Amino acid sequence: MENNIIIYRDTLLPYSETFIPAQVENYKSYTGFYVGTSRCRGRNYPLPAQRTLVLSEMAKLTLRRKLLFLITGLGYPDWFRRLKQLSPRLIHAHFGPDGVWALPMRQRLKIPLIVTFHGYDITVNQDSSDDLSNMFGPHPLTRVYFWRRRHLFKTAHFCIAVSEFIRTKLIEKGCPPDKILVHYIGIDVDKFAPQPHPSRQPVVLFVGRLVEKKGCQYLIQAMAQVQSVRPDLELVVIGDGGLRSTLEQQAAHALKRYRFLGAQPSDVVRDWLNQAMLLCLPSVTDIYHNCEGLPITLLEAQAMEVPVVSSMHAGIPEAIIHGETGFLAAEKDWQALAENILTLASNEQLRKQFAIAGRQQVESKFNIKLNSPQLEAVYDRILQKPKAFC
Repeated sequence: MENNIIIYRDTLLPYSETFIPAQVENYKSYTGFYVGTSRCRGRNYPLPAQRTLVLSEMAKLTLRRKLLFLITGLGYPDWFRRLKQLSPRLIHAHFGPDGVWALPMRQRLKIPLIVTFHGYDITVNQDSSDDLSNMFGPHPLTRVYFWRRRHLFKTAHFCIAVSEFIRTKLIEKGCPPDKILVHYIGIDVDKFAPQPHPSRQPVVLFVGRLVEKKGCQYLIQAMAQVQSVRPDLELVVIGDGGLRSTLEQQAAHALKRYRFLGAQPSDVVRDWLNQAMLLCLPSVTDIYHNCEGLPITLLEAQAMEVPVVSSMHAGIPEAIIHGETGFLAAEKDWQALAENILTLASNEQLRKQFAIAGRQQVESKFNIKLNSPQLEAVYDRILQKPKAFC
């Protein structure tokens, strides 16, 4: 029997979510087919064409029909026939809302459903009166998601948390603890490996979306203080987002040496990781209570033996041991960030110590080649009794 599974992400696929195909393409016993209703706007990650099915490329999909389909599963019988032809054995949805949108699919296909929760999908305050459409999709999807999330907890076979922090949030929001599994996605430690003799430059690197929870504004404040002591240190920012213009203006007023490079492909990011003296990602809880799960960038940096400075936020302390593999500061404490950056910049031996310890931790705890088979073992357990969950 073929072990085909549906990897459901409603919008396929932004470059910021390359951790999804990184996991799937490391499966040994299962073949993942990427399924969604539409492509993301702008640049999207090149998924394998022969294993990607997008509803909007098979049928006319107006916004109204899409909303009806996501909420009820009504319409597009040819779409379900096409999915059945894959003979999928289970659905693995990434992000909570996609788990809710996959509920009708699970019912029509009569196969188990598991959902991975990554961060905002379980941490954002559902009582907020703010517009959350940028996270959950157009009205009324936000309310539908919060309304049906408890049903998702009841219906899904497992809810996978990408960190222990996310596990605690799932429990707080009503998910039964016995349905939660903590699984670190991890990274490819062969792909993200340091050059034998990297030529480190006086660069403090930031890689991430330019949104509030990534904390770049506090890094710019910290770098202003850093550059008053070490004017040779340059801030290089890789990423894009709604705050880019604001952050560039802040940097122009506060910093002597800085660059904003926009979003870049992974090979460019690796080149910069091979050059940078350290990486800083000072994540914070934003005004919507939106938190990280566990930023993959921190794992990639440590795998490439780049010392890291970050914050005591969400799942980050699970990946960075303060004083052993990196430095952590309290959220929004830009003065502590500056002190940590200056300490590492002035101590080559400490940078080497953190680099070696960080690489060792990623190899043992966050190695995707070791972690993906663990997830496949979860699939095996589910499929031993699939009818109980259909």
